[in-house]
Amino acid sequence: MKIGFSTLGCPEWSWKEIVAAAKDLGYDGIELRGVGNEMYMPKAQPFTPENIQSTKSMLDELGLEIPCITSACYLFKEDVDRYISEGKDYIDIASKLQSPYIRVLGDRHPHPGEDIDHGKVASALDELGEYAKDRGVMVLIESNGVYANSRTLLALLEGLKSDNIGIVWDIHHPYRFMNEDIEDTYERLKGFIRHVHVKDSICVDDKVKYCLLGQGDIPLEQALELLKADGYKGYLSLEWVRRWYYGLEEPGIVFPHFIYTVKDMLENV
Repeated sequence: MKIGFSTLGCPEWSWKEIVAAAKDLGYDGIELRGVGNEMYMPKAQPFTPENIQSTKSMLDELGLEIPCITSACYLFKEDVDRYISEGKDYIDIASKLQSPYIRVLGDRHPHPGEDIDHGKVASALDELGEYAKDRGVMVLIESNGVYANSRTLLALLEGLKSDNIGIVWDIHHPYRFMNEDIEDTYERLKGFIRHVHVKDSICVDDKVKYCLLGQGDIPLEQALELLKADGYKGYLSLEWVRRWYYGLEEPGIVFPHFIYTVKDMLENV
């Protein structure tokens, strides 16, 4: 398995600082979710038309990949055409960077909070999936919100026309918000899993408190054992949500801790 981190965890860092940290700490790749103050990756300076090829060349020289470009394309919204257009922009960037995946969302928040029109989500996924297929990219929907329920997510995927849709398995959300057993979630979704988000937490007074890997009660080692047993070769990507919660530990602490701890876990499962 390869190891990466999402830029969601380092909102204060410049692109140069992000790349330097990934290289110095021994990461394999960087998942894009904002650079500095810019959340829309087509407008971020390293990925504008005049800069994207030099960015790709620099990453190649350093041996770093962009395993997934994580969009905020909310496919359940009334103005879904806008998000489909944004998704296509992300697909175009992914194709130029030779990044295999972009992520979209069928619900906004980690826990269910929207009245979701599943037909609308399916239609949008089918359109984006076919657009991406011609460009060597796959569209991934995350186990997030109402789709943290693995049965709901599986029903959505099995009803699609496009065969170019996969899953970002956020190990945390189905366990924490749907009380699903890790093995049950994995068995339902494993045929679609292409990218994995990793984070840990505990509940304090019925509120989720994110914590360093191994310091919470998410059964991450069990998830890693299941992935390893089936020969998963994709990314384990740290999704440290510091951009949304500035009280969380700084990336200079979290990123070294994550790669050391997850490698240790992988050796021992």
